Amino acid sequence: MSPRLRGAATAAALVLGLSFAATPANAEPAADPAPAISLSSGEHALIRFRLPDQATLDRLVADGADLAARPRTDTGAVLADLVVDDAQLAALAKSGAVPVQLIQTEADAAARKPSRARLAAAADTLTFLQAYWWTTGGRTFLQTEVATTATDDPDVEITVTWTTADGSTGSYPLVRFEDSGEYQYHYALPQPLPAKPVQVTATSSLGGKSRVVTPAVWPGATPPPAPAGYQKDFVSAYMTPTDIAARIKRLARQYPKLVDVINLPNKTQGYRRTAVAYLGDPNAAAVVVESVKFGDQGFNGVQVRTVDPGARNRPLSASYADRVLTVKLATDDAGKTISTTDDVANFITAKYPQKFRATVEAGSAGLPMPVVAPVRLDDGLKGTEVSKKPWTVQALRIGKVRDGSKIGVLAYSQEHAREWATPLVTLEFAERLLANYATDPATRDLVDNVDVFIIPTVNPDGANYSFNDFNFQRKNLVNHCTGANRDPRYRNQWGVDVNRNYTVGSFFDGYVGGSANCLSTVYSGTGELSEAESGNVIALASAHSNIKFAMNVHSYGGYFMWPPGSYKAQGRVTLPRPSIDESKFFLDSARRIVGAIASERGTVTWPAYTGPVADVLYSAAGNSADQLYYELGIDAWDFEVGNDRWNEATQEWEGMGFQPPFDEAHAESQEYAGGLVELVRVAKQAQDASVVTLR
Repeated sequence: MSPRLRGAATAAALVLGLSFAATPANAEPAADPAPAISLSSGEHALIRFRLPDQATLDRLVADGADLAARPRTDTGAVLADLVVDDAQLAALAKSGAVPVQLIQTEADAAARKPSRARLAAAADTLTFLQAYWWTTGGRTFLQTEVATTATDDPDVEITVTWTTADGSTGSYPLVRFEDSGEYQYHYALPQPLPAKPVQVTATSSLGGKSRVVTPAVWPGATPPPAPAGYQKDFVSAYMTPTDIAARIKRLARQYPKLVDVINLPNKTQGYRRTAVAYLGDPNAAAVVVESVKFGDQGFNGVQVRTVDPGARNRPLSASYADRVLTVKLATDDAGKTISTTDDVANFITAKYPQKFRATVEAGSAGLPMPVVAPVRLDDGLKGTEVSKKPWTVQALRIGKVRDGSKIGVLAYSQEHAREWATPLVTLEFAERLLANYATDPATRDLVDNVDVFIIPTVNPDGANYSFNDFNFQRKNLVNHCTGANRDPRYRNQWGVDVNRNYTVGSFFDGYVGGSANCLSTVYSGTGELSEAESGNVIALASAHSNIKFAMNVHSYGGYFMWPPGSYKAQGRVTLPRPSIDESKFFLDSARRIVGAIASERGTVTWPAYTGPVADVLYSAAGNSADQLYYELGIDAWDFEVGNDRWNEATQEWEGMGFQPPFDEAHAESQEYAGGLVELVRVAKQAQDASVVTLR
């Protein structure tokens, strides 16, 4: 014991209620014979002594005795563990202290010191993080994750060996997984097995071996069966934002006692862009001329041209009349045009700042500006049947009681424009609640007691662009790019990733997964909540404090996730982890919902794809679920519909994509709508159990 702790030992004992003084000073030691304990000359040992009284302990503390543990009482005697040598042992015996246990000697330590072989084995301890099996389509699958303590060795190879009940065995290798430079675990895609596995073990190339593990069934939960006559299958084709708006209007008209339509406060830009044209040849020399207003605001079809004035020593000039912008190039004293691309771009922008802006096409800087015949500005949008007006995003509110007194559930989809199957999920979900209300008591119980909010398409402008112009459009249509990045060649890269534009764990706070590059797939915008689309989600959740559960529906890949959704790169520091109880609730609820999804056609969301976003997918800085959870106190999950399908012929898993053949998208809508119904059931049971309190 260090000097600063010696004087505290007795005081600590008193504070802890150890009544040493209760033993009389002249009390005799217990009559039981003490074991014979002796030490060789100079040998040290840790020995437990029975001291005659409190005063003896006080003297030992004052004299600096090596008190190894807190003193305690036993049938009135004082017990103290001391490190002593042979001389100190003899002195203590003379003072009346009785050695009652030889706890450890110097020789013991030498014998217990690990050998090099033991150290090597300890450096490669293997632990199963996951071992689950399930059956789908008549085929059994096993998925495992194993962690090694040899985390810094990138060459460690780990193999899992499985055994089934009939004695069949097999093995497969795992792959090392690192994230943000930090080792996470070794894993493999789900492996087909001939039958249910009863045990698995893992071994490594360093000689490490795990304990034997019995895989658990996944997800281990099934929903109550739907009654006879339960109505479903309400989607028959992919739906554009215009189709979705019509469906919302029809449901409100058909079920006026159960439905409200909420117009969200922030109108989007609409399906429109500025009108633009190349003035010149991008492969030679060109200037990009763009309208300040949108093309549909009178600038689609405006013409722009450059001309040779045909005279000497003329300055650069321009005129705009009859929807034609004419740029007269400057000439020298020989009558040769001398204007450069930079001259023309700067001149147009300065002379007509309310109408046009111009930039030099990348690669054309400083080149002589050619004479160009009239070219027409155009917004480039191909959707002839799409309104160009700002879009009012709408939400359905479904429930018998819609006054905020019932627990609320929010389901929202198509933050990412190209994810065509996701509105089918949320609208199928809405239709099931409404159509079965009159005939199914279980559905009626849910609708009577839960307040359901649904935003089928968060990002209608991007969705319209995806349907009509570029099917892989992920972002919205707002173009924050400047300078050369406004070149029309980048038109399919403009926009803001709506699901990187929220306020918690954002790119602007230093988290990974967003970008300041306006052409990036994960461009985070000019600031948190800079976009109407993200603002609408938060406005709805903030305006209805009874919302306690939320599901963000994305595609594809078959994930089921919850916060934390992002981390900082240095050290891979995530947002705060949910508490142990919250984490258990997230996982237990996920297993229920995954079970409901699987009940439709056997699709199983993999256990390795179930968990916090930052762990099972990637860091998604500024995603909506994090803001809902950390800022608004909502238990927020994320679906990624469109699970990989096993191809028995190739023995491989195959991805489904953002816009699979409609038959596949239809199947995804049916299974994941069932998952949303289960989420409503989870919410109702949480309210019934008083797990949540409405504000």
